[in-house]
Amino acid sequence: MKDDARHGAGSSNLKAIGAMTIGAALLTASDAASKYLTQSYPVGQVICLRQAATLLVIVPYIMLVTGWAAARVVNWRGQSLRGLLFVAGSTLIVISLSLLPITTVIAITFTTPIFIALLSAPLLGERVGAWRWTGVLTGFAGVLVIVRPGGADFQWILLLPVANALINSVRDIVTRRLSRTDTSISILLCSTLIVMFAGLLTAPWGWNAVDVDGVLWFVLAGLANAGAHFFVIEALRMGEASLVSPFRYTAFLWAMLFGFVLWGEVPGLWVALGVGLIIGGGLVTVRGERRK
Repeated sequence: MKDDARHGAGSSNLKAIGAMTIGAALLTASDAASKYLTQSYPVGQVICLRQAATLLVIVPYIMLVTGWAAARVVNWRGQSLRGLLFVAGSTLIVISLSLLPITTVIAITFTTPIFIALLSAPLLGERVGAWRWTGVLTGFAGVLVIVRPGGADFQWILLLPVANALINSVRDIVTRRLSRTDTSISILLCSTLIVMFAGLLTAPWGWNAVDVDGVLWFVLAGLANAGAHFFVIEALRMGEASLVSPFRYTAFLWAMLFGFVLWGEVPGLWVALGVGLIIGGGLVTVRGERRK
């Protein structure tokens, strides 16, 4: 019986890892589209219309698959808190993307698993063992190699994505607790509406007319964002937060691709070394889970 329970937990965690990996890829695609959009549109408009575009996925999914009963909110306080954290995180990440290279922003946000590992024990009661700490810290070492915060290129603006990482870690902890009472689609819909409304409040300070090219990019950003958060929510539902969070690191590989294709960013030797550490940290975490 105990072996069956362990096998079930291990299988669930591996599924959660897969979901987090897919979510990381889609979220990076959404970030790349958002960065592109900030070249022509204000941050508030990007946040609002990107979230509005996610409804093109969410609403049909509810109507055709889950039904509106699945979108019912059970924990209003938790949903509101997650929505506000989502607003703060979305604002910081879009501002960061408008000012910094996408590879730098994504790398710095990889501090999120460190914050989650620190918070998951007291807030969720999860046990963070030596293998997970080793994996998380190895990945974080890779981020430091890439960013080199003590180097001449360090700027105070780099603290914006750090703040985003802290907010995201708290949001993920809240998501983990909220998923015990509310469905993934309910969480996604509620947070989307809150962020969309918050972005709409910035309209009096100036929005730009959206052309055909802008519509396509907003739709791309919205669809990728919706898929990303759905997979992340599912990952946090199926697996332990401190285990699945390090697999956000895979997003950096996609950030390098988008950065090169869209803005001609070419990572150097330090980036290659850092990515190697990041991937190594993820493999260490998987090895520890299999040993369990």
